Amino acid sequence: MGIEAHRFHPGTSPLARQMVALRAFGVDVVLDIGANDGQYAKELRTGGYAGHIVSFEPLTAAHCYLLQKSKSDPRWQVHPRCALGDRTGEIELNIAGNSVSSSILPMLATHSNAAPESAYLGHEPVSLITLDSVAPSYIEGAQAPFLKIDTQGYEWHVLDGALATLPRLRGLQMELSLVPLYEGQRLWRDCIDRLEAEGFVLWSLQPVFVDPVNGRTLQWDGLFFRP
Repeated sequence: MGIEAHRFHPGTSPLARQMVALRAFGVDVVLDIGANDGQYAKELRTGGYAGHIVSFEPLTAAHCYLLQKSKSDPRWQVHPRCALGDRTGEIELNIAGNSVSSSILPMLATHSNAAPESAYLGHEPVSLITLDSVAPSYIEGAQAPFLKIDTQGYEWHVLDGALATLPRLRGLQMELSLVPLYEGQRLWRDCIDRLEAEGFVLWSLQPVFVDPVNGRTLQWDGLFFRP
């Protein structure tokens, strides 16, 4: 009847690939940085991850949705609204039309041309903290903490604020841009080199942002583990 079945298999499904890796390394706590309204946490649950999740989100509207979605899940905790970076203070967050592309950094034309719905519509203030200032209370007693960073070009700053936390992590997932999408961001080579210097090994790559006009891959999700 022309119906194609896609098996939940590591060879064909990015989510299955991630779930197999999380189980293989015994991940029991996921720090979800840049949670938006909970898409990543929901995907983990769909894939079968039953461990603890702690979500961080700076957008007011998305944070409200996040709180609502997490209410029915006792192992999903939402941190008070904040942004993660390399210092503490206050900062302006640019609000994107599609929400998920919101960033502290100015957006470049490479991004907005490939996804016009992501153009900035406004901005709002938010508290800025470092991961090192809050992570200990969340990963205390964990055997294999895992960090996911989805901060739209601000990943390097998050890493700078996590220098004491990184050695305690078993794995990490981070967006890796192949071309500049936000002003001042670091690209994939720098990010991979940095994480390898921290003792992580690149485990898998998945395209997550492709220019629909020319087919160019603009961004990957990189999965890293410490063997």
